Amino acid sequence: MAAKLLRSARWYMASDMRAFAHRQRTQQMGFRRQDFMGKPVVAVVNTWSEMSPCHIHLRERAQKVKDGIWQAGGFPVELPALSLGEVIVKPTTMMYRNLLAMEVEELLRSHPIDGAVLLGGCDKTTPGLLMGAISMGLPAIYVPAGPMSNARWRGQKVGAGTHTRKFWDELRAGKISQEDWVELESRMTRTIGTCNTMGTASTMTAIAEALGFTLPGASSIPASDSGHARMAHEAGERIVAMIAEDLKPADIFTQNALRNALVTLMALGGSTNAVVHVVAMARRAGLKLELEAFDAAGRATPVLANVFPAGDNLMEDFFFAGGLPAMLVQLHDRLALECRTVNGKTLGENIATAKVWDADVIRPLANPVTKGAPIAVLRGNLAPDGAVIKASAADPRLAKHRGRAVVFKNHADLSARIDDPSLPVDADSVLVLQSAGPKGGPGMPEWGALPIPKKLLAQGVRDMVRVSDARMSGTHYGTCVLHVAPESHVGGPLAFVEDGDFIELDVEARRLHLDVSEAELARRKAAWIPPPLRYARSYGVLLERHIGQANDGADFDFLEQGAPVPEPEIF
Repeated sequence: MAAKLLRSARWYMASDMRAFAHRQRTQQMGFRRQDFMGKPVVAVVNTWSEMSPCHIHLRERAQKVKDGIWQAGGFPVELPALSLGEVIVKPTTMMYRNLLAMEVEELLRSHPIDGAVLLGGCDKTTPGLLMGAISMGLPAIYVPAGPMSNARWRGQKVGAGTHTRKFWDELRAGKISQEDWVELESRMTRTIGTCNTMGTASTMTAIAEALGFTLPGASSIPASDSGHARMAHEAGERIVAMIAEDLKPADIFTQNALRNALVTLMALGGSTNAVVHVVAMARRAGLKLELEAFDAAGRATPVLANVFPAGDNLMEDFFFAGGLPAMLVQLHDRLALECRTVNGKTLGENIATAKVWDADVIRPLANPVTKGAPIAVLRGNLAPDGAVIKASAADPRLAKHRGRAVVFKNHADLSARIDDPSLPVDADSVLVLQSAGPKGGPGMPEWGALPIPKKLLAQGVRDMVRVSDARMSGTHYGTCVLHVAPESHVGGPLAFVEDGDFIELDVEARRLHLDVSEAELARRKAAWIPPPLRYARSYGVLLERHIGQANDGADFDFLEQGAPVPEPEIF
């Protein structure tokens, strides 16, 4: 590869003092001059940390990637990036997705980088890494961390997240013991890797593959499978060729590839979180994407992946059944098969030989897991800018429902009162949570699957209509209306809901309605006092002042638009 074509040549190939210093400092680390001079410099962007259990193996996978880069004639440099371990990071990893995206973009811009291999997998790392790479525009390939292996407890398949919620409800209802609960801690997440259900992690890595950002089949390989290490090595080899071909994100992430992603999301019965993330990614690429596109895809595409929470299998079963390529074969007439992918081939070429090995786990269109829309977009006077519901994981009995609101002003209020025996709630009530959106949370936490009140659990109730401006874990289930926009914290109609108001949900009609007159809503709005800003410094200030609403992808306004940032001067 001609050195003058490499971006890194601006750092290393000049004959001035500054280039001398760059070469000198690189050799200071033990590299030889011939290791990097005139070779493509590849960033191995790694989100490994000991606070991210999903990524604990990425230190070893990074070495495999680097082996592949060396073998292909490149010069690998590992760059650590913000590690967003779901569950542990507070108040929510979503608060920091945009920070990771910004960090990736600036890491690639400020260093002598010609291309990047992105290592992630836990929920927000996939969109965060890809958003940054898309904005930077250098050749990039994604290596997903892979799902953890299957788990069982007393003969029953158990999946991370999905069964945590189910068993928690059973514990609160007195159906299992504290000893059972403690035993479950060590049984449900038994290997390295991301959640083994079709949660946000597996949804987003599959979408990355459907978009063309991973090697074929990469998103389905379990983290502990030996094939995962081989895939990482191959990704390292391939990025060097991508740099030579100048194959950039803009060549891969097209409007047709975006359509493939939406079809994939629905067929997976994937996480509602993908709606926020894919919108943000599309905007980074300058592509048009409205919520109605998700609804149209949902109406046309049933769930084919029989995986928790919409089905009854786990991700390792999905892998053995043929993985994502096999599922895409079932959808071939609905996909833009001509779309380019990181391996240089089209999506159609990549799935041409894929086969389904278990037709119960990966269903044909004639025998879907669910027949209705996997994800539906709702509108109405309670959500003028939209809301979403994962209909495939909800109780069909509640798809058309009218009930009185029980309102919680924020999460602290919810925690304090949800199990109060005097709470005026019954099975027909609609639980409402306010102040849980992008600004209100802050960061739009996964609070949308509001717990069922303990007194109702004792009566056998396991699902209720719940409405919030929050998100919900992709591993969870229930009749939860999410992402209500505009959020209550900025004066959206959700802020004006009061105890006893009737709320109407009609999934088939795509309607979410607050049964209160326009005059009364106007009166409540006039009396509403905006909440004060909570941050005076640091990253929280950026979030409060620049975060967008859920229907806009919850990106920062200064990141999703504007002219490209100029290349740094080499002084």
